[in-house]
Amino acid sequence: MCWIFGSLFLALLCLGVNGSQSLYDLQWLPCTFMDEDVRKNEEGHIETEYITRRAVLQFGNVGDEPLHPTSVTFLVAASKVDMRRYLKGSEDELQCEIRRYSAGRIVTRWPQDHDVWFTATLHSDGLFAITTFLKHTTTATAEGQVDFLQWITIHDGDFLTTSAAMFLLTRTPSVEVGFLKEPTLHCQYGVDHDLPRVTVVWKKHGERGELFSYSSRSGKSEGSGVSVRAIAAGNVSVKLPPTNKHSEGTYVCSVTVPPLNGSHAIPLTLREEPSVSVNVGSSLSAVAGERRKLICYAERYYPLDANIEWYREAPGGGPSLLTDVTMFSHQRHKDGTYSHSAFFYLKPSVKDSGDTYTCRVSHKSLLAPIEKSVSLTVTDPGSSWWSIKSVVVITAMLFIFCYAFPRFLKERKAAKMFLLLLRSSRSSTFREKMWSV
Repeated sequence: MCWIFGSLFLALLCLGVNGSQSLYDLQWLPCTFMDEDVRKNEEGHIETEYITRRAVLQFGNVGDEPLHPTSVTFLVAASKVDMRRYLKGSEDELQCEIRRYSAGRIVTRWPQDHDVWFTATLHSDGLFAITTFLKHTTTATAEGQVDFLQWITIHDGDFLTTSAAMFLLTRTPSVEVGFLKEPTLHCQYGVDHDLPRVTVVWKKHGERGELFSYSSRSGKSEGSGVSVRAIAAGNVSVKLPPTNKHSEGTYVCSVTVPPLNGSHAIPLTLREEPSVSVNVGSSLSAVAGERRKLICYAERYYPLDANIEWYREAPGGGPSLLTDVTMFSHQRHKDGTYSHSAFFYLKPSVKDSGDTYTCRVSHKSLLAPIEKSVSLTVTDPGSSWWSIKSVVVITAMLFIFCYAFPRFLKERKAAKMFLLLLRSSRSSTFREKMWSV
């Protein structure tokens, strides 16, 4: 019995390892290579033409043969930085784009020879985005001009051996939260050598200043939300203060290890689900011909557009949209959320008894609309009048038998006792007079 459980445990362990490393063992990925043709025009201005080309990101060792000879192949040789370690999802969900990268006039090299740089960005919607800097070393030298004015020529079928020098990763490529939350925006980096000279900056698009900054050269930091101790280990995630209407926007994590600079833009959107209610309960009793007002409230939602609809459904039938509904204007609260309501007047007849009225509220924050229903019971006004009279008569009779009549009997008994005492006192007085004679 023990060996059976042991075998099952090992099988599950192997499945878990294989499942978590399915992308780690990836041999190649199809990519789009956004090539550039950069030149100066007659007026001395720089013009760039982008050319989309088929490419392959191949993982292996120096000396490997291309797996797809007709495409531009970027062989990523083994190094301390392996982007596959951080991939999630499945191969079919991965999107890959390779671009040239310009180090400008920065002469810092990685380590000595003339390096040509590329970036390979892989992402899977909602899971992660990782940008890896690929270093391709050539024997040519570049002096006097910036590198993008003398890109190396790459043809279809070319095979470029590269190594991953640095990566920048986020597992929160987009964030959606409610109000008064404290979200953490993930950002992580890694390089192929120890003790890099690193600068970290967090900014928000459209705002002056920086949320956080740190330089390993000075050892100083400004701002808050990032653990300085964690930066050396590659974790530069930032924790934002409680969200409000001003928190929405795009946050940028930037990491610089000269001559490389990588950044990820992380959009943060606010979503707050509406609270939906109706001014009556789930069941409504009405008298035929009586006018009733049904109001549906959608409160404290964000962003603005919330749609309210009223439906009527008869027993055995389908719902039909009510058109005689009045909408109140949206009300904005101090915290930035909104409220809205819609109402209609109901004047039912006896045949409407059993109908159901449903308020349906839809909003961007909801996966499915919220519904609140009211079941209608209608009574005839005549029967209602007789019911009221019956209730009055019964109430009066109960009052008489339970309160008035017992009190009457009690008072009558008390009167009899008083008469008896009065007679008794008179008789004793008469006897006293007789004895005195």
